[in-house]
Amino acid sequence: MTPNSARNDGERRIAVYPGSFDPVTFGHLDIIRRAAKQFDTLIVAVLNNTTKSPLFTVEERTGLLREVTKDLPNVEIDSFRDLLVRYMRSRNAQVSVRGVRSVTDFEYELQMASTNRQLDEGIETIFMMTNPKYSYLSSSIVKEIAKFNGAVQDLVPPAVEAALRRKFAAKA
Repeated sequence: MTPNSARNDGERRIAVYPGSFDPVTFGHLDIIRRAAKQFDTLIVAVLNNTTKSPLFTVEERTGLLREVTKDLPNVEIDSFRDLLVRYMRSRNAQVSVRGVRSVTDFEYELQMASTNRQLDEGIETIFMMTNPKYSYLSSSIVKEIAKFNGAVQDLVPPAVEAALRRKFAAKA
């Protein structure tokens, strides 16, 4: 069986890569591309977290993700504002994909994975180590650099760089 083929029991392998993606970076895209090779469908799910004040709206983030993943036919972009396990059940997904850059990330992600497993024993979490060339990269760092008109072309795709420039120009 190849990674992107249906399982023998007819069940498709569906995974969810949840996150805020505010904005999507080359680190996120690295995880998306690698995870897409492992599953029949990878749903990149933008969390609509009402406790945070993101730079981009959910619609802008999903639009940017659609643009930068348009070459990946088995990647779907969606958003949610519920518990991850409920969202995953609603999409018939079996696996949550999480990118890990550091030990600190792993400790947090392990806690989340354990909690999700407690809420639904049918949900598995797969940790993917970030490519070392992106281990320092975060959306927060990208926003800080872009805010001060710094160079972000090596950190985000061109569509995201343009969106960042427009967003910060409008705030000036």
